[in-house]
Parts: sequence; C-alpha cells; structure tokens
Amino acid sequence: MSKLLSGLFFFALILGSFAFTHTNSPAEAENKVKWYTWEQAVAANEKVKKKIFVDIYTQWCGWCKRMDKTTFNDPLVAAYLSKHYYAVKLDGEQKDDILFKGYNFTYKALQRRGYHELAAALLDNKLSYPTTVFLTEDFKVDQRLPGYLNADKMLAVLTYIAEEKTKSTPMPWKQYEQQFNRSHIRNGSILKTPPKTNRTVPKPNVVNNKLPNNSED
Repeated sequence: MSKLLSGLFFFALILGSFAFTHTNSPAEAENKVKWYTWEQAVAANEKVKKKIFVDIYTQWCGWCKRMDKTTFNDPLVAAYLSKHYYAVKLDGEQKDDILFKGYNFTYKALQRRGYHELAAALLDNKLSYPTTVFLTEDFKVDQRLPGYLNADKMLAVLTYIAEEKTKSTPMPWKQYEQQFNRSHIRNGSILKTPPKTNRTVPKPNVVNNKLPNNSED
C-alpha cells in the first residue's frame, strides 16, 4: 500500500509541475495581444463596434517576426490594442479563402510568390511586409503604415488614431508625436491629466504621416 501511495504522489507531483509550467497567469495573459482571424473580427464587430487593426505579414518576413518578438510583446501595446481595437493577423500569402461582404477573396498564385486578394485589397496592391492597416468600425481603410514599428512608435499611432483623431478638433500629428509619452497610458487609455516627467522619448521619424519602410518585399 505504501508503494502504491508513493507512486500516486509522484504521479500527482509530475502533473502539478506540468500544469504549472504550461498555464499562463492572468497577468501574463493581459500582456499578450489577443489576435483575431478576419472572420472572428467581423463577427465580434457585429456585436461591439471597434476599430480594426490588421498586421499583414508573411511566413518568410524577418521584420514581421521581429515585430512579433518586440512590439507585440510590449504590455502597453497589448493592453491598448485589446481595449480599442480588434487586432487581426493576416498572412499576405495564406491559401484559405475569406468571404467578406459578398465577395470571396482567394489566393492568387504567381511564379515567385503568390498573394491573397484580401491582403492586396487592404494594401492597395502594394505588397509590402509588414504593413499595419487601420480600419474604421465599418471596415474602411483609415491608414496604412508599411515597415517595422517599435513599441513606442506603435503606441503613438495607436493612441492618435483611437483617441486624438476622433476629437472634433484633433491635434496635428506632428505636434501629437512630439508630446506623446508612453508613461501617460494607464489601463489601456491615455490619462486625462498626464503625470509630469523628465523622460525623453525618441520621436518617430514620420514624413507626411507615414513611417519609414523597413519592410522586406
């Protein structure tokens, strides 16, 4: 009997250790971007309206992978995206069809690399990866930003489009980016009365509201 109890205890210990190493805590879960498929975002938007954020990438794109490891792992980026957007990951070369607004978007094969029609439509046929596309609540293109965006640049654009740009008299983008500071964000929103800080944040290099294209075409 003692050997049996000892064996059961050892088995339970193994299971407990496995569960501990494979279960994310609530805090860890909040620091991750909740990614939707296109279809999931459309369905969710029918219930609760939000802006749509689309990360268009490919499997071979090095800058796309870097954004995944850095920008999208930033807890402030994850929290802000979850609160204000439906974040969609769209493979620019995926093979599965997507039915949207009565049209069936399909994969088109080319000699070197093919493309998905929905990605091409969102990118205005300029296939550059990664590209971040911001859509309004009714799925109209608001902004396209090609190239790698670090966490601070991403936060500046996310907050500007979600909160500042929606005001009746929004601040010009150049002025907004000069004043933006990530420390002003709490619980996925910009503080109404930001704390005073001496921290200097590098400004995004923006020309005509477009960030530099560091993408791999």
